[in-house]
Amino acid sequence: MSQLQPLIQLQETTEALLNVQETQFWLDKAVAWGQADSPGFQKDTCLHLRRLSDFLQQLLTHINNMSSTAETMRRLPFVGQFLGRLCWNHCVTADATSRGLLFQCLWGLYSEHPGNAVERKANQWIRKVLCQLATEEDDTAAQALMKHMGVPPKEYHLKVLRKRVALLQQNIGKSCRSLDDINQRCSCDSILATSEACVPLVTCPEAAPLIAALLQQPVACVRAALSEDFLEALRSSYASQCLSLEEQTVVSLWYHSLSSLEDAVLSLLECLPNRDSTVQRLEQQLAQSLLPKACAQHCSIFLVVNDIFRSILKQAEGTQSVKYLIQSFTSHFLRELAQLKHQTSVPLKAFFPQPPQSLLAPLLTLPSEMPQEAWRHHLNWLSGSLQRLTEEEEEEDGDSSSCTRGHHTVFEAWFLLVQCAHWVQVAVQLLVTSGPEDCGPLLWLLTFYHHPTNRGHHRDLQLVQARDALDRLHSLFLVSARPLPVDRLQALVALLSPQPQQPSLSPLLILNLLVNFDVFFQRALSGSTEIFQAVVDGSGLVDEAACVLSSLELRLNEGSCSSSDANRVHLRIKALQNTLTHMHAASSPAKNQAHAL
Repeated sequence: MSQLQPLIQLQETTEALLNVQETQFWLDKAVAWGQADSPGFQKDTCLHLRRLSDFLQQLLTHINNMSSTAETMRRLPFVGQFLGRLCWNHCVTADATSRGLLFQCLWGLYSEHPGNAVERKANQWIRKVLCQLATEEDDTAAQALMKHMGVPPKEYHLKVLRKRVALLQQNIGKSCRSLDDINQRCSCDSILATSEACVPLVTCPEAAPLIAALLQQPVACVRAALSEDFLEALRSSYASQCLSLEEQTVVSLWYHSLSSLEDAVLSLLECLPNRDSTVQRLEQQLAQSLLPKACAQHCSIFLVVNDIFRSILKQAEGTQSVKYLIQSFTSHFLRELAQLKHQTSVPLKAFFPQPPQSLLAPLLTLPSEMPQEAWRHHLNWLSGSLQRLTEEEEEEDGDSSSCTRGHHTVFEAWFLLVQCAHWVQVAVQLLVTSGPEDCGPLLWLLTFYHHPTNRGHHRDLQLVQARDALDRLHSLFLVSARPLPVDRLQALVALLSPQPQQPSLSPLLILNLLVNFDVFFQRALSGSTEIFQAVVDGSGLVDEAACVLSSLELRLNEGSCSSSDANRVHLRIKALQNTLTHMHAASSPAKNQAHAL
């Protein structure tokens, strides 16, 4: 039987005002919540906060419709006990919406000119409750009410909220590892209850130390898990920028919450180079992101991020912007990992468990970490190793039991090559600058990078096409006569515009070769710019060419593809970028006119 009998006594009267069953439900809840402070009751309070706010809104409407406090107390005799119990419930008052409604209900009950003993007693009680409830200095309703009644707001500012946070923080205390006596009770089971009670506090700045302590609590046993509701509240508030967290707290949130980690990766995908974005913007975003550092600190975070990239790459195999993101992210991650090498003993193979381990160190080694004279030998070895993997896969295609394993191995090898695409860039540079020595291994590596899933007969055809494209470019850049041969330029444009349903090279492979010829080949800048403009404009790959140039410039700045005449190379890149800018400007009026039509 309920402890708030006045409701039952005036059931007929109340029924006209509020739903009796619903009102009885909330009165029973208020009683139950006030009789115990166990984790179960705290969780129950947090789960019912939204419904409670709806009921308080209904109650407020009825209070405001009454002519006086005395009439309110006569027609709603339960209101004093009900509001009082809620005002002393820390879980309820910590919630901004519920707290605001409680203030408004008190304001509705306060009598400016009390006309009888009931209203005078009610005013005294309201003043007392405000000492407990006043938690926000900028709450205008509370300020007005306290000023009106002579209650100084600063004296009670944030008192309840800070007390609530302090009480919850005491629950974090000792973990299993900090107990001296093995028979002493483990307090890890209080972590779950504390995190559940913290749900309505997540957006309160005063709760930041409590949130950080919960997220960074060492996981000593299975009972130290955090509430899913708590993690989801953090994720939602952080994603909507309603919550500010310290760097290490953000990293801890990603460690505990898969959905938060996915949000962070998806935010990087929004910066992929396109018509409205650039490679430089992606690099700036990665430089500001905590994600590479978090991956270096926690191997498990890196493995999850890598899985997300892996899935995206499978769905968008030919999308160069995705490859740029994966390569740049891996580069930033490796730099962060290098800074932590004296603080962590986690081996590289723990971060990269799936690709063939024989390829791990050779691909993760930067070109700047070895003499330029060793680049070709290193690339020939990489190309030979990858070629053997693909040949083994093709041999296993007839064996159903090993087919899947073979495909997985080749994909993982290619995925690692995408992550370490600086070696692909070096291969393209060597194809342009080397003498007449055998270029087969370098061409094979370049073709594999752009066409990893092709089978033998297609790869053989594409190798022939790649060699043909290289020869065409080489012969065109050797031409010194003016004007340039139109037929050769048109042939290159045709290569960059492959026919559908016919095996052909990726246009980006040929575009990469073209850009590297323009940058590295020993030809007058004016002639190189003329070829570049004619082929890019004819093929319509202006944005793609801009991405290739920007990516090459970044790699050169990192020392991955250093050149003996670096100043000359950078000047040529700037000249080509200016050419693209003029091409964009020239095409804009035509595009605007087309849109107008």
